[in-house]
Amino acid sequence: MTRLHEGQLEIDDVLVAGLLAEQFPAWAGLPITRVPSTGTVNALFRLGDRHCVRLPLMPHHADDLARELRWLPRLAPHLPIGVPQPIAAGDPTPEFPYLWAVYEWLDGRPYGDDNVADEPAAARDLAGFVAALRKIKITPDVPPGGRAPLREVDELTRQAIIDSAPEIDTAAALRVWDRALELPPFDGNRVWIHADLLRPNVLVRDGRLSAVIDFGGVGAGDPALDLIPAWAIFDPAGRQAYRDALQPSDNDWERGRAYALHQHSMIIPYYRTTNPRFVLTAIRTIQQLLLPT
Repeated sequence: MTRLHEGQLEIDDVLVAGLLAEQFPAWAGLPITRVPSTGTVNALFRLGDRHCVRLPLMPHHADDLARELRWLPRLAPHLPIGVPQPIAAGDPTPEFPYLWAVYEWLDGRPYGDDNVADEPAAARDLAGFVAALRKIKITPDVPPGGRAPLREVDELTRQAIIDSAPEIDTAAALRVWDRALELPPFDGNRVWIHADLLRPNVLVRDGRLSAVIDFGGVGAGDPALDLIPAWAIFDPAGRQAYRDALQPSDNDWERGRAYALHQHSMIIPYYRTTNPRFVLTAIRTIQQLLLPT
């Protein structure tokens, strides 16, 4: 496995087999196959035909997994498309000192231009998921979700944009960022947000959206964070369908564009050599948000 982060643990099928044998012997002996992925938070292994195992790569990623295990069962009944179904949580061990989990396997491939039959329909389906998530009641124990206000990540984002050359048009990207900083800060009601709706986290089966995965950042936050897929997932036709379905304010829409720029400019320099396929998705996103509107 390519090392994506400094301090990342070595995770392989031998480790997974040992954890299963020790804690879930009923599954010991099932075939274990690493799932190729551009993911940067968990190592994923298919377990037999019906299950998969997720193991965090870093300590703070285990916190994300704990959040998902707590909240996903409460959110899932309200959501209109498939989501991961956790069936067992594994305890830390000396060999693997983090929380880990076993899930039901979800059939599907990450969203791609080659596997979606109707992009506007896919955009409407994802908008339906976002709208349903936003309708779920925010209780006092819901954790915050999303990212810091734009002005608080200004310096970090500018440097990331500069460091993303030559893969992107840095001058154009900085102009978009400068305009975004003129927007009024979000001061509305927080809603449930997924906060990481990228192509690898949206699954497609038989040409239609089938599931949304990776709820490690779920929480209450700025609804603009779930506008990021307008650029990170869709082309212009899907982007318009997504906007029409959700009817965001102009300020929310432009904050969503800015958060897409922030997130994806961070990806390019960090993963340039270790995760080039993920970098390609980030470059594509920035190219989309730089298109004339």
